[in-house]
Amino acid sequence: MTALTAHSISELDAHWRAANYLAVGQIYLMDNPLLTEPLRPEHIKPRLLGHWGTSPGLNLVHTHLNRVIRERSLEALCVWGPGHGGPAVLANSWLEGTYSETYPDVTRDAHGMARLFRQFSFPGGVPSHVAPETPGSIHEGGELGYSLAHAYGAAFDHPGLLVACVIGDGEAETGPLAASWHANKFLDPVHDGAVLPVLHLNGYKIANPTVLSRIPEAELDALLRGYGHEPLYVTGSDPALVHRSLARAMDRALERIAAIQAEARAAGGDPGREYPRWPMIVLRTPKGWTGPASVDGDPVEGTWRSHQVPLAGVRENPAHLRQLEEWLRSYRPQELFDADGRPTARVLACVPEGARRLGAVPCANGGLLLRPLPLPALDAHAVPVDKPGRTLHEPTRILGHFLTQVMRDTAGRRDFRVVGPDETASNRLDDLYGATGKAWQGLTEATDRNLSRDGRVMEILSEHVCQGWLEGYLLTGRHGLFSTYEAFAHIVDSMVGQHVKWLKTARELPWRAPIASLNYLLTSHVWRQDNNGFSHQDPGFVDHVLNKSPQVVRAYLPPDANTLLAVADHALRSRDRVNVIVAGKQPCFDWLAIDEARAHVARGAGVWEWAGTDDGSRAPDVVLACAGDVPTMEVLAAAALLREHLPSLAVRVVNVVDIARLMPHEEHPHGMTDAEYDGLFTPDRPVIFAYHGYPWLVHRLAYRRGGHSQLHVRGYKESGTTTTPFDMVVRNDMDRYRLVMDVIDRVPGLADRAGDLRRNMAGRRVRHHDWIRAHGTDLPEVADWSWPF
Repeated sequence: MTALTAHSISELDAHWRAANYLAVGQIYLMDNPLLTEPLRPEHIKPRLLGHWGTSPGLNLVHTHLNRVIRERSLEALCVWGPGHGGPAVLANSWLEGTYSETYPDVTRDAHGMARLFRQFSFPGGVPSHVAPETPGSIHEGGELGYSLAHAYGAAFDHPGLLVACVIGDGEAETGPLAASWHANKFLDPVHDGAVLPVLHLNGYKIANPTVLSRIPEAELDALLRGYGHEPLYVTGSDPALVHRSLARAMDRALERIAAIQAEARAAGGDPGREYPRWPMIVLRTPKGWTGPASVDGDPVEGTWRSHQVPLAGVRENPAHLRQLEEWLRSYRPQELFDADGRPTARVLACVPEGARRLGAVPCANGGLLLRPLPLPALDAHAVPVDKPGRTLHEPTRILGHFLTQVMRDTAGRRDFRVVGPDETASNRLDDLYGATGKAWQGLTEATDRNLSRDGRVMEILSEHVCQGWLEGYLLTGRHGLFSTYEAFAHIVDSMVGQHVKWLKTARELPWRAPIASLNYLLTSHVWRQDNNGFSHQDPGFVDHVLNKSPQVVRAYLPPDANTLLAVADHALRSRDRVNVIVAGKQPCFDWLAIDEARAHVARGAGVWEWAGTDDGSRAPDVVLACAGDVPTMEVLAAAALLREHLPSLAVRVVNVVDIARLMPHEEHPHGMTDAEYDGLFTPDRPVIFAYHGYPWLVHRLAYRRGGHSQLHVRGYKESGTTTTPFDMVVRNDMDRYRLVMDVIDRVPGLADRAGDLRRNMAGRRVRHHDWIRAHGTDLPEVADWSWPF
């Protein structure tokens, strides 16, 4: 570590001042970017939007990362956690030239500077936060709490990468961020890169002090050391002193990281080596540093008042206009930009070149690095189906065999991971441990199983961290799958919403290469919570996801093991999607051979001719539709009862595996045309639809269809407890007997001639109620049922 010269400090300070100037200009100016004339009201934007308070700190970190990247020839990425830090990151991207390379109309001169300023938070421009439009970004500025998990996800299996992560002290109060501190227990110094957290304590959120900035430093130090870090402290408000202190801290941190990695890699992954204590930086500088000290007699710099726009009403208030000009001129722009508005050599002295610039690092545009997964042939993993409904398999266990082969085939390239909250074995995916272990860098005991320092199964009991890890992994060019209990996928509702927004925007940017899709496997689902009960029964994640951008979201409900294989194969090949796959882990009937499953997934919905009595010569009397494994079994059991007791009734059975197929084609790329929909469901016949989740979702998706008045949906309606599998469907009126009663009630003229059958079905429901309370198991006619035809 060499001490910086006064000249080097001067160059760093020039770059920092230039970035600060550009950040202020973006918030306020729409003309006169170089202040070649006194500011006038017409130079100011009519609506002042943006966030100044965090920008000076972000600019400082960016400036110093530039120095160490250039001096050490590092490959580095930075995740900018503080919300709405857009002015700073855009400023630095423009200074280093990546912004102009990405958007040639925003040139690196006075003309381009004016465009940079005007477009910020302006109609037709760019958002006020770091977003997909920002070169070098993988993290949306509105995603408070996810930065550190994203950073670790980016570092996994990138052994040459340094991922810096700036964490705002407001963000640090969130649950996802608090849990993410544990991620260093999963970072393998042999096969993974390094994460350098920079906790930026500027003291305030929007209107309140932050917890970590106000606790005693000894308490903060104990907390961070307890998380397994070696904190390095940089504190101050004198720029020259802070520059020297931060440079020393960064050099020390990087030397420590290099030593940790060299030692681990020399040991070749020796399981007996000591768990490393990774460095981190605690940066304490004033909020709104270098901005107005006070406005209208109220303190601003170093307070919450600097959070957004320190000077308001600049167009109408001459005093504020003068103060804004003084603020801008305090950075001495004439020293930073030449007469044409180009950054001077002094400003750019610390900036790396080419792909080492933070705005140009390839992994921040992960699709550029993405390779197709070597997916095995489905036939090798499919279950044989000679006749439908005669054999049973656990669908997720069959999928686990398939994923295990993917793990084996990616062992050398290390670009596939499975994440989940401590449920891999519970969800029947434990065959994976034959190909890789569970990532773990902490202490191990003799009773532990399947823990591995280089494992690529990731388990932590925080859905937020699992989601953040996988997002960071995918956004930097790799593949993965998130397996979790269905009910608790809701914990990441906000995160998946942000990821969908990212993908939607990224798809509209020609320079963003497509990335691997975010794939969810939701299992241990609502209908089979035999020992967990009501708290674990919530199938609404599909509803949440289908509210999002139709260009991005997909939801699949495979009815058996082979269909699950076909869906998984499709999802893992897809790009720029969020795929939600809902499948059970309990033994489930096999309905389709693998070729039939492939064709069914390609169609998304289809008639199962073998299951109905509709011969196609005329319109059916009734359509029995289903989506999901348990609904499919109940519909087929109902169809069998109808065939037995009402053989002249023409019954059509339709299975839906891609639930978005119900939507109009104009609303979703997978939606059916009206002609396609009517061809399956008919335009005027009763449709009894058994759906895996909340029944009103099906109504919402199909409300514009001509036959909607004839659509009757059964599904989960918040009636649950710890009970038998069949009692769950009875409680929610989705059982086979209720479905037969629905057919009798809704087919015109059938009630008069099938009254005895209806009473029989109602009686069986009563007998079921009495039986389970006496025996604790389902009726033998239910428990031992199989497809009889």
